[in-house]
Amino acid sequence: MQRDPYDVLGVPRSADGHDIKRAYRQLVKTYHPDRNPGDTQVEQQFKDISAAYTILGDAEKRARYDRGEIGPDGRPTGPSAHAAWQRGARSRGGDGRRAGARSTIFDDLFGRGGFRTRGADIGYTLTLPFADAVLGTRRRLRLSDGREVEVQVPPGAEHGQTLRLKGQGTPGMGGGEPGDAFVEIRVEPHRHFRRQGSDLSVEVPITLQEAVLGAAIEVPTVDGRVTVQVPAGANTGKRLRLRGKGVPMPDGGRGDQYIDLHVVLTDAEDPALAEFVRRWQPRTTVDPRRKAGLT
Repeated sequence: MQRDPYDVLGVPRSADGHDIKRAYRQLVKTYHPDRNPGDTQVEQQFKDISAAYTILGDAEKRARYDRGEIGPDGRPTGPSAHAAWQRGARSRGGDGRRAGARSTIFDDLFGRGGFRTRGADIGYTLTLPFADAVLGTRRRLRLSDGREVEVQVPPGAEHGQTLRLKGQGTPGMGGGEPGDAFVEIRVEPHRHFRRQGSDLSVEVPITLQEAVLGAAIEVPTVDGRVTVQVPAGANTGKRLRLRGKGVPMPDGGRGDQYIDLHVVLTDAEDPALAEFVRRWQPRTTVDPRRKAGLT
């Protein structure tokens, strides 16, 4: 016998739709079969949760359940009571026309074709490496019933974005249409790249010699490594732009990638460099801290 949907989701009868949806999502994350492989008890709990949300997640079905017109399984409770009423009427010599009128009422309420209920929607999560989310990818996703489907992740997918898989939720009752699956994308942070909308940025260290004299250096992009020219006299904070190397956009274009240069000295002490700096007399004297407003 199925449990009361309110008890299954752990919400009071006064709960609003938002509270019901929040409770359902939390339970789905806890009892999803992917997190508890091989646990038949958890699998049954997951089915009970989905069935409960099928009732309470739909305002009309919830109202009918609260009025006692349907049971926890979504099936009408009235016809069986009506059948008992008919048997009693016949034993008492009741009016057949009255029974026929009552039958018409139930037909109007529940339909001659049977009671149909749309299946519940189910939420999933899909974690992707940074570059796969930027460039787009395909992933196999295992559904709660054990089936696997291919998910097409579009280029430029963002953390928290939700993809809809139509008809991949729980089956409907009485021939009702199935629910949908909603896949939330989670993007792993990258060690070097940062994303700002459709643009990417990466900090690239350069040597003192490369900064002073300029140089051609290799830098990473999500498409692979490319060569860029560091201009002579580049300083920390100098930004270079790579057009069209950012995040793909829905209109077919792409954002840009920015290279933020950072001048670094060698790890080991260099006596020759130290001697050169001691002897070097710059033509102009600039206080970098004053220029930055720190003094």
